[in-house]
Amino acid sequence: MYKNLFIDLDDTLWDTYNNNKKSLEEVYNEFSLNRYYTSFEVFYGIFQPVNTQLWDKYRDGLIDKKTLTIERFSHLLEPTGCVTQQAVLDFNQSFLMHSSEKTGLIAGAIELLEYLKPHYKMHIISNGFREVQYKKIENAGLSSYFDQIILSEDAGVNKPNPLIFDLALKQAEAKREETLMIGDSWEADIQGAYNAKIDQLWFNPNKISTKQFDPTYMVESLLEITSIL
Repeated sequence: MYKNLFIDLDDTLWDTYNNNKKSLEEVYNEFSLNRYYTSFEVFYGIFQPVNTQLWDKYRDGLIDKKTLTIERFSHLLEPTGCVTQQAVLDFNQSFLMHSSEKTGLIAGAIELLEYLKPHYKMHIISNGFREVQYKKIENAGLSSYFDQIILSEDAGVNKPNPLIFDLALKQAEAKREETLMIGDSWEADIQGAYNAKIDQLWFNPNKISTKQFDPTYMVESLLEITSIL
């Protein structure tokens, strides 16, 4: 039935949460922020909810990349007394460098890709930034599994905008009815594919309740997908 698989990268294959947390701790130490915070966990507890909110706004087109970049770190540097735009950009650049080098994957990712590769053409669709996504894919040993990498920056719109799925279909030379979207984000991946009239497979390890509709498929672990495809 399916010939092409569109697969999300962050928190579907690449372990974004843990990789980014490790990277942020490295930058925290590099910038000696222990002089201003009682612990890294306190620092991270301030960062994470703000970062999530900003990425949600970026996904929905409410803010641009530069705003996300500045706002997610500027408040964290306030205790240092140096919150110039350049200081924030330096901190962000170090974070991106560290995170792009991380190779942690979601459990079962490589096994799943090895299983799928002989049977399907696979393509990454991601809202992540161009300067780090390609490095993450390469460093984590994922590049050989994918025919196309479609990033929102190149498409000019973010998932869930149907236009990014239309672009992906065109670049992959795929038919809508022969394509399945696999991802962890209800809003970006599942709602987006649903609105683009593409079947959806929701990777839902946290067992979140479905919302407006039932996705075509739902799994709690990546290896469960082998019983579907």
